[in-house]
Amino acid sequence: MNYNCKDKIVINGGKKLEGTFVNQTSKNAVLPIMSASIMCDGIVKLYDVPNIVDVFNMKKIMSSLGVKIRARDKNLFLNSDNISFCEIDDNLSKSMRSSIFLLGALLSKFKRAKITLPGGCKIGARPIDLHIKALKKLNVKCKKLGEHLIFDASKARANKIKLKIPSVGASENIIQFACKLKGKTTIINPAREPEVVDLCNFLNKAGAKIVGAGSNKITIYGVDRLCGVQYYPIRDRIVSGTIMVATALTGGDVRIIGGCSKENESLIKILCSMGCQIETKSDIIHITREKELVPANIETGYYPKFPTDLQTIMLTLLSTVEGKSVVSERVFENRFLTVCELNKMGANISLKDAHTAVINGTNCLAGSIVEVADLRGGASLVLAGLVAKGETIVSNVRLIDRGYDHIENMLSSLGADVRRICQKQK
Repeated sequence: MNYNCKDKIVINGGKKLEGTFVNQTSKNAVLPIMSASIMCDGIVKLYDVPNIVDVFNMKKIMSSLGVKIRARDKNLFLNSDNISFCEIDDNLSKSMRSSIFLLGALLSKFKRAKITLPGGCKIGARPIDLHIKALKKLNVKCKKLGEHLIFDASKARANKIKLKIPSVGASENIIQFACKLKGKTTIINPAREPEVVDLCNFLNKAGAKIVGAGSNKITIYGVDRLCGVQYYPIRDRIVSGTIMVATALTGGDVRIIGGCSKENESLIKILCSMGCQIETKSDIIHITREKELVPANIETGYYPKFPTDLQTIMLTLLSTVEGKSVVSERVFENRFLTVCELNKMGANISLKDAHTAVINGTNCLAGSIVEVADLRGGASLVLAGLVAKGETIVSNVRLIDRGYDHIENMLSSLGADVRRICQKQK
């Protein structure tokens, strides 16, 4: 796929979503697993890797470091035996936030690393001070040189680390680095997200000794070597959640295979309270909506609380439900970037403060020309177009392509009138 920031997605609203959707593999699981493959001797094979911008960029970064990467169908083969660089290219680092995941793996392999501050969606301050403080607890030295951070782990040692907040990125970096660090490293208050658990499962299959993933304490016993493995990363709970919300929005009837029912318990609970009918069996989610929905109040938090990545998408749904709803954002301070664009389509959303949105629902959104500001906000605009009267044109869709493997194909396969207009770059 040619990821083009000039591409647009055009939606003609009014179609119910119906049918069966096969969920994609998780972006937030694949990226740190790709990073962790750097520490493995031999070939790592990852199955069913999604065709998204963030994977494309991670492949570019890893290739620049000397990793040999081969793709066949949707499977990736990664070989880091001859990797020779521990410095991430400045431009590539700034292109995606997930480049920070490479820090722990590079330090494990080379005992040193040089990075620039990573990029990503502008959804608020996402400082890496938690990463640095945690690594310093393991006696990793860090110094700033211009725009670069230089790390020295030559005298690193295992230790106990207590995270101030359960940061996913910091947890995953510590886990990767500590895998081959002699002794026992303990993380108190680590992130409990399914994607962190999946990283630990991958590393354990490669020969690591990690216990407690998914709990409030993870213990890593350092080993001498990790080997190449074949691995299926987990399915994407945010993509599954997006399809569930889209179905509720359009009054549809959809079965989601690989729906992450356990991982999406908080969303399922809210949708059911609003009036959706949801059945789960063997990780298949069947969602229908036959009646008018009622408002809801949502507060985001760290897993297993309601995910911040679904908050903006729920804004679209709540905008179409008559009555007052309140959304409280407790993870990022700038996650309401899409409010202006939704209001342009006829939504009535006001910001009480940087963390609270008040939605007075209406059943009449109108098609408009809107622009994507961040990944999940972009998906929310596409969903708004599904029920808006007339035509909606969404621009800057490359940000949506960061996490959704052809969102237009996902929705059109379920009956939506959605298409991509490809624009040639000059």
